[in-house]
Amino acid sequence: MAVFTPVEEADAEPFIRRFGLGALRALTPIAEGVSNTNYRIDTDGGRFVLTLFEGLTDEAALPFCLGLTAHAAGAGLPCARPLKDRDGRETGRLNDRPAAILEWLPGAWKREPSLADQAAAGALLARLHIAGSAFPLTRPNPLGPDALRALFDRCQSRATAADQLLLRRMAPWVHDRVSNPVATLPVGPIHADYFPDNILFENGAPSGLIDFYFACTDVLAYDLAIALSAWGFDAEGTAMPGALAAFQSGYESVRPLSLAERHALPELGAVAAVRFTLTRLHDRLFHDAGALVTPKDPAPVLRRLDWWTGPALAA
Repeated sequence: MAVFTPVEEADAEPFIRRFGLGALRALTPIAEGVSNTNYRIDTDGGRFVLTLFEGLTDEAALPFCLGLTAHAAGAGLPCARPLKDRDGRETGRLNDRPAAILEWLPGAWKREPSLADQAAAGALLARLHIAGSAFPLTRPNPLGPDALRALFDRCQSRATAADQLLLRRMAPWVHDRVSNPVATLPVGPIHADYFPDNILFENGAPSGLIDFYFACTDVLAYDLAIALSAWGFDAEGTAMPGALAAFQSGYESVRPLSLAERHALPELGAVAAVRFTLTRLHDRLFHDAGALVTPKDPAPVLRRLDWWTGPALAA
């Protein structure tokens, strides 16, 4: 979450009124994250999240993204339902941005998750994949191979000498990759951004799965590889074998992997490492100094590539 588009109470009140939430009591910016603008809103009707969707989120994809979180909530997962306004719509416009209001979920994300937390998060991801099998909508991956190539080229246009080193390391995975380990693997709705700051915990259990705006239709094992890359490495990008094992064990306790999925995980993990390195490098190179968000360092993410392509996993 982040704040790119400032919103004043006078701006928000007419929008909120459409949802029948009563008077606005407080409007508080949420500074975490990198994609959309988020505010906590306290109203007579309770506490909610107001989201303004920025350029990285295609407005045409919102029925898929909001629909998936609502579908998951209906299946019993701790996901936020989007509210509907008096005309039955989930989205409107606020400050020239598409906007929505979602339920506020309790809890906080774990900066140092325990092995039990890792396993619980893995199990929740598997539950999402199982629940998603009944979700009828589809969305192509907005960060698929073509998008990564375009992102790579844009970064190259502004990269410093140090950044060029990162780009050279990623180039074979962006421009030269020819293998396709996923052609026959199970496909369905994936979260595609399953990082610790998108999973809330309360009383020792997951209480919220949030931020579905990169969600799309893709290989389920790729979603697991993204999550392992997010949860199984420290802040410097060094693998934590215990965490990786706990997360995957939690996942497979709900949805066991096929042999083909297991064999594809290292290459899928490498693709995930390249994807998030590129997006973080792009965010840093094209950072808007006026936005209430701090770009993340891409280098530790790229170090995951060494682990995913290392001899221990190639054996």
